[in-house]
Amino acid sequence: MLKPVARQSLSDAVFEQLSHEIVHGRMVPGAPLPSERNLCDMLRVNRGAVREALKRLSQAGLVTIQHGGAARVLNFRQSGNLDLLTRLLFHSDGTVDLKVARSAMEMRAAMAPDIARLAARRRSPEQLHRLLELVAAMADHADDLPALQLLALQFWDVLVEGSDNIAYQLVFNSLRDAYERLRELLVEVLASELRDLAAYRAIAEAVQRQDDLSAAAVARTLMEQGSSAIFQLIAAIEEGDDNVERT
Repeated sequence: MLKPVARQSLSDAVFEQLSHEIVHGRMVPGAPLPSERNLCDMLRVNRGAVREALKRLSQAGLVTIQHGGAARVLNFRQSGNLDLLTRLLFHSDGTVDLKVARSAMEMRAAMAPDIARLAARRRSPEQLHRLLELVAAMADHADDLPALQLLALQFWDVLVEGSDNIAYQLVFNSLRDAYERLRELLVEVLASELRDLAAYRAIAEAVQRQDDLSAAAVARTLMEQGSSAIFQLIAAIEEGDDNVERT
């Protein structure tokens, strides 16, 4: 249910409430939003805050604003963009949406080899130097899993930058935002991937040689380790939920 908004960040708060209602299905595609006046009364905010929030909802592909200012809910699966990924990652009760988490991991696994391939072709000397530094740092923290996780994220940050592909960069930003929300939960699940220092070193050395095929192949194998662990965990959780429902 919509609730009155606190006085700070009014347009942000309006956007948060309305987008939450839409992505969690409480405002269905095709349904009209309340009028600006009614939204102002319901949320206890001024019309400027409502209009700014509606503009952001339109930009996010959540609503369409029709002639006269009326807004109607869109099917975000057809009109939304990656900015919604983090919002979709959690159900309204705060639990993780397993299908969204699996989708994010599948996209990660699909992108990583090509990112490494392009980085091998296009990286700058500075980016290569940074990759080699990060591999050395990972070796120094081989027994510290949380530290390895942060260093691995930085490693992929540099690879994405080195790929010189703005589309990959923007998608990666959205995936990283989603990953950050789950980072502490995933550190143990991804342990085998994070501890595979030989693979990170092999990617960096392939990038150094500008061997794009090797960089892609090693990145694919590395991602398969983490993806397999995540998919097994998701399957176990889903099976557990099914067992609970049957009993």
